[in-house]
Amino acid sequence: MLQDSKAFSGFSVDDVAVAKEFYTRTLGLEVGEEHGMLHLRVAGGTPVLVYPKPDHVPAEFTVLNFPVPDIDATAQALTELGVTFERYNDKQDELGIFRGGGPLIAWFKDPAGNVLSIIQQ
Repeated sequence: MLQDSKAFSGFSVDDVAVAKEFYTRTLGLEVGEEHGMLHLRVAGGTPVLVYPKPDHVPAEFTVLNFPVPDIDATAQALTELGVTFERYNDKQDELGIFRGGGPLIAWFKDPAGNVLSIIQQ
């Protein structure tokens, strides 16, 4: 029934203006804005909706993953832009990259506390 629907995902933030600044200036994404909501334009063409929610509570899981060809270089560049990587266990290196088995991944948060990641392609 829905196989031809152009599905998209979304998540909430507590401050749309602050989120727009982060997603455009820090992450370098193209961001549209309509009706008080953001549309993140990510590779692949499917937009991600970011909407305001006054009683926003960040999810306790990763809401958006960014596959990258060189996780070390990307983690270093994001760190230089002020991004702080989350520490969840002792299998993460000095950059915050998890190297304990499985794909190389590093987690960080947007200004609203939503968990994002970079993950080695």
